[in-house]
Amino acid sequence: MAVIAQAQNTAAEAGLRGRLMTAIQRMQENRARRAVYRQTVRELNALTTRDLDDLGISRSMITRLAHEAAWGSAR
Repeated sequence: MAVIAQAQNTAAEAGLRGRLMTAIQRMQENRARRAVYRQTVRELNALTTRDLDDLGISRSMITRLAHEAAWGSAR
C-alpha cells in the first residue's frame, strides 16, 4: 500500500511540475511576443508619414500590424 501511495504522490508531483513548466513556458513566449509587438510599434512610429505611405501603411494600421507580427493574423 505504501508503494502505491508513493507512486501516486510521484505522479501528482510530476503532473504539477509539468503544469508549472508549461505555465512558465507560456509566460516566456508571451513576454517574447510582447517584445516583438512593442518593437514593431516603436519602429513603425519612428517612420515619417511619407515613409509609411510608401509602404502602403497608415498610422491607424500600426497597432494592428504589430499585433499580427507578434501573434499572427486573426484569420
